[in-house]
Amino acid sequence: MSDDVFIIGAGLSKFGRQPGISGRQMAVFAISSALADAGVTWPDVQVAFGGSDASGLADTLVAELGFTGIPFTNVKNGCATGGSALVSAVNAVRAGAADIALAVGFDKHPRGAFDPMPEDWGLPEGFGSEGLMVTTQFFGAKINRYMHKYGISTDTLAGVAAKAYRNGGLNPNAWRRDPMPMETIRDADMVNDPLTRYMFCSPGEGGAAIVVASESAARRLSGKHVTIRAISHRTRRFGSFEVFAPSIQGSGEPTSVSSDAATAAFQQAGITPADVDVTQLQDTESGAEIMHMAECGFCEHGEQEEMIASGATEITGLLPVNTDGGCIANGEPIGASGLRQVHEIVTQLRGEAGDRQVAGNPSIGFTHVYGAPGISACTVLSV
Repeated sequence: MSDDVFIIGAGLSKFGRQPGISGRQMAVFAISSALADAGVTWPDVQVAFGGSDASGLADTLVAELGFTGIPFTNVKNGCATGGSALVSAVNAVRAGAADIALAVGFDKHPRGAFDPMPEDWGLPEGFGSEGLMVTTQFFGAKINRYMHKYGISTDTLAGVAAKAYRNGGLNPNAWRRDPMPMETIRDADMVNDPLTRYMFCSPGEGGAAIVVASESAARRLSGKHVTIRAISHRTRRFGSFEVFAPSIQGSGEPTSVSSDAATAAFQQAGITPADVDVTQLQDTESGAEIMHMAECGFCEHGEQEEMIASGATEITGLLPVNTDGGCIANGEPIGASGLRQVHEIVTQLRGEAGDRQVAGNPSIGFTHVYGAPGISACTVLSV
């Protein structure tokens, strides 16, 4: 039995505020699109994994999809929910438990900031009553430290967001589709120093689904299939500096769950970051994309300043990053983000990205999703 697993179908709903459309409806739309893309129907799926942070249980989608009796497991892993669901689907195929498996993620968050409960994170109640469960302050603290240590400028933070809005303007499914000048982003209202209001993503709405298959099943189906060269999933180690866990234990540099997950993925794939043609990195805010560039191995710490100024991370650059606008332009429906990233890389590798298509027939893509308080999932995909 071959260990190779292939993405045979990818589906996506629109992202952003969608009055009158539930998170479940977005999930069903994404699943239906992924099945049609794969050339299969719901009864062909033998096992499914899915998750949502705020829109209900994924397994109950069978009420709309069909009562076929398959195992359908709920996944809840913060921002890494979609990536974790895909890990589970791939492992089911690798284990021989299924020839065709589905991963789905979806969410429909209310307006305003996320409102996590401290007890859900293993934290004392005082984190809530004293106002410490506000994610933006941790994002600000982390990038502030990084900027001071590695010489990253505020203009670079603004440049990342400006790129996201430009790319979002080329993506018909994105929420934020209006380009915004770097100066407007840089000089906007401060949320948590050094991050202004336009440097953040917003809790949003959307659904994404991926259908994977064994080599034998993929051979039976037509279409441009994408090979999953590697998929990894890690939690934080001792000494990390994360949202809701911002103290650095021990001496030296903090450990990085993103580095751990990315290193594992590249080792599995037998390639290096230099081999990647297009990548999706978690960009909850501008600082996250900058830090994840180095943590995932695409540059040394501090080199981002020159890379971003030179246009290296643009669609036309040497390392296109977040070609669909990332979380900043799409918003973050927590359950869907990781699979949205995979959908974009599949679209790019197939040459189907339209106005945002990376030139030169990209053949290797990478995705990285990160969630609090220190969990990450990565993939290496190829055609």
